[in-house]
Amino acid sequence: MLLPVIMAGGSGSRLWPLSRTLYPKQFLSLAKNTTMLQETVSRLADIEHKEPLFICNEEHRFIVAEQLRKAGVYSGGIILEPMGKNTAPAIALSALKAVEMGEDPILLVLAADHVIQDENTFISAINTALPSAENGKLVTFGIIPSHPETGYGYIRRGGEICCDTYSVDTFVEKPELETARYYCESGNYYWNSGMFLFKASKYISELEKHSPEILKVCSKAISECEKDLDFFRISPDIFSSCPSDSIDYAVMEKTQDAAVVPMNAKWSDVGSWSSLWDVSDKDLLGNVQRGDVLTEGTTNSYIYSQNKLVATVGIDNLVVVETKDAVLVANKDSVQDVKSIVNKLAEAGRYEHLQHREVYRPWGTHDAIADGERYHVKEIYVKPGEKTALQMHYHRSEHWIVVSGTAKVRVGDRSFILSENQSTYIPLGTPHQLENPGLIPLRLIEVRSGGYLEEDDVVRLEDYEECKIEKN
Repeated sequence: MLLPVIMAGGSGSRLWPLSRTLYPKQFLSLAKNTTMLQETVSRLADIEHKEPLFICNEEHRFIVAEQLRKAGVYSGGIILEPMGKNTAPAIALSALKAVEMGEDPILLVLAADHVIQDENTFISAINTALPSAENGKLVTFGIIPSHPETGYGYIRRGGEICCDTYSVDTFVEKPELETARYYCESGNYYWNSGMFLFKASKYISELEKHSPEILKVCSKAISECEKDLDFFRISPDIFSSCPSDSIDYAVMEKTQDAAVVPMNAKWSDVGSWSSLWDVSDKDLLGNVQRGDVLTEGTTNSYIYSQNKLVATVGIDNLVVVETKDAVLVANKDSVQDVKSIVNKLAEAGRYEHLQHREVYRPWGTHDAIADGERYHVKEIYVKPGEKTALQMHYHRSEHWIVVSGTAKVRVGDRSFILSENQSTYIPLGTPHQLENPGLIPLRLIEVRSGGYLEEDDVVRLEDYEECKIEKN
């Protein structure tokens, strides 16, 4: 039976300001109302498979878990990479974990940030590839090119192995435009999709032949990983020594058993705002509109509103994206340069490239509303049954005002209940904790005041006795 391996790692910059380092595109709702991660899982509904295995960055673990929970998806586990090492080690960890579980499944390796509009063709291609994978081939899926794209690598096919499955002649780097035109016209070249199908044991054996150091480090990392609920925690001390390499360079370009199955499933890796415009539904004037948008005399544009009314007049071929803390206006033909803006934000030490104003936590979210000298205001959302860490601050005090729901508050030696329109004060240096004991979400306003208001002014305390020690 198939074991889907869904790679949900990486951090996006080309879809800024929606995509951020701590909230990249795979967690966004772009082409549909569900997120790209949720779409990746849902398109497997008509394929018989085991519970998927996920792999993501350590810092994204709660986002993945929450999105799977909302989608009603049960996972076979979530492998947490302490740092990104490219696709070859990520897939190695998954293959080793699958074999460690006492099986040798066929792995269907998918990225969580792809758009596939024709799901029937996608499933048909997987069924076509299965016999070759069962017979020891490492199958990749080649996208039949619809135009001469210079942003993708290509695969040149060799001879036919069996029904619509071909040997791989060579992998080709991203070409110049004229070369890309030739590839499209020849009919022997496909876009490299980054999707694969092979036995777990076959990938491990080929990795041992061609990239033994990756296998050595990943084997040690899996043998010593720690299980924490649905998470498999990989040791950073072990994994940091792993070579960083793609599966193409580490295995697929070197193996004698690479095969390719052509796929014409209206696929896109949504690598830019222009490619997102390409795959999105448009109005009669060629516009894609998401959110609270009004247009007049606007054509061939992508307009996205997250928080405010966005109105456009007399524009053509533009991308306009509004979020709570940033606005992007770009010519659709220049969107590859968005990455330069992201780099400038990072160089300036700003936060807008790193995370959104609304930040996800295991217990809920917090959203910055207002900032000023010596004050900071947030809206706090706590899920039913969840609670924040017990903590204290040395440089700020806090006021909490309950907007809706019920709050169980711990302040120093006291514990009490607050309901709507009630409030409390947290003095500087006092241990405190917020809990939602109810059945509905808790929403409150937090007002910080003091001389230093940054997130690193926090001491997390494991138990109440430790709180009392810190106070004294």
